[in-house]
Amino acid sequence: MRVSTQQFYFQNSQQLSNKQSDVNDQIKYLASGKRVLTAKDDAVSYGTLAGYKDGLANIEKYQRNLTQAGNRNSLQEVSFASAEDVMQQLKQLFIQANNGTLSSDSIRSLADLAENNQAQMLDIANAQDESGHYIFSGYQIDVQPFSLQPDNSVVYQGDGGIRELQIAKNVMVDINQAGDDAFEEVPNNTGDFSANYTTNTSGISVNRAIIASPGAYDNVTNPPDYNFNFTSATDLTVTDSGGTVVFNTNTYTPGQTVAFNGVEVQISGNPLPGDDFDLTPQEDIGIFDTIKNVIDWMNIGVSPTDPIQHGVDYEVILGQLDEALNHITSRRAESGIRLKLIENQVSNHLDAELYLSSGRSNIEDLDFAKAVATFEQSQVSLQAAQQSFVQIKNLSLFNYL
Repeated sequence: MRVSTQQFYFQNSQQLSNKQSDVNDQIKYLASGKRVLTAKDDAVSYGTLAGYKDGLANIEKYQRNLTQAGNRNSLQEVSFASAEDVMQQLKQLFIQANNGTLSSDSIRSLADLAENNQAQMLDIANAQDESGHYIFSGYQIDVQPFSLQPDNSVVYQGDGGIRELQIAKNVMVDINQAGDDAFEEVPNNTGDFSANYTTNTSGISVNRAIIASPGAYDNVTNPPDYNFNFTSATDLTVTDSGGTVVFNTNTYTPGQTVAFNGVEVQISGNPLPGDDFDLTPQEDIGIFDTIKNVIDWMNIGVSPTDPIQHGVDYEVILGQLDEALNHITSRRAESGIRLKLIENQVSNHLDAELYLSSGRSNIEDLDFAKAVATFEQSQVSLQAAQQSFVQIKNLSLFNYL
């Protein structure tokens, strides 16, 4: 068989190039510490490795979200804990103000302390995160959620938006509680209505007023407010705001349930002739409304115009303070539940990360002893090919003549 000089050089240069490429590949494996760098190294392992890497990348993304969600809910949990303390202090001041031995000046001094509690609660409700965003303003994170008005009332300027973060493939977690839900939507201690007393000589009080049968409740045909009028201790007439009588009895007994238009009302105390009050729909009473009521009640001092009604108002406000405390506690518990979910998910991701990292390592990591041996073999092979080429290319027929 005859081999041309051109063919000889081509075959040997190609062989040298392949062996040099093998050496270079071994250098890349050793430098990276990885066995599989491209699909040509091991197509099946490379595809499996891609799945492991995607899983680890997702966990990294979820871990960032978990950190952010944990920080936000921790901040809210701390805020609600502080709000609980403020409300407890306010309740103690309010109870202290009802001490019959105090002077009006002493009670008004307590009212000043209650205003300090109001300011503290405003600071809590207007809390900001490390980025300067308001945590209780819903989606309006750059808008201060609560603003004190000249009449000592507080207005909410945020919205009801709830922001979420994904912390696992099918798991989302809320990272905020909107201010209206946290501080405004406190259930009315008496139910769905509040009482406005016109005349209350006996000291009666509405303990419970609820819409017991929503299907029977018709506020169009019989619109509230509902007026309760006692013409005697046993004669009670209830009329709607249009003047239509919706309930009438001459056998009223203290404590009985007054039912009409799907509404049920229970009144404590023994009514006297002329006692009169209205029921106004009010499902929720904001925390700041309750604080204002506390301050207003204290500022009246020891000489109210209507001592009997003043006493009734005290019991109503005290009951609403308890309701507000329960509400704050439930909001704090909600943050705690989310933090527990986050903690569990962190643990789940650590387990998953360990599994995926181990799987990736089994496929990807290089056996250095084997790789070094292969590299040395490739070097020897390359050197042998180079030396052979140098010797053979110098041979000629004239060497044998």
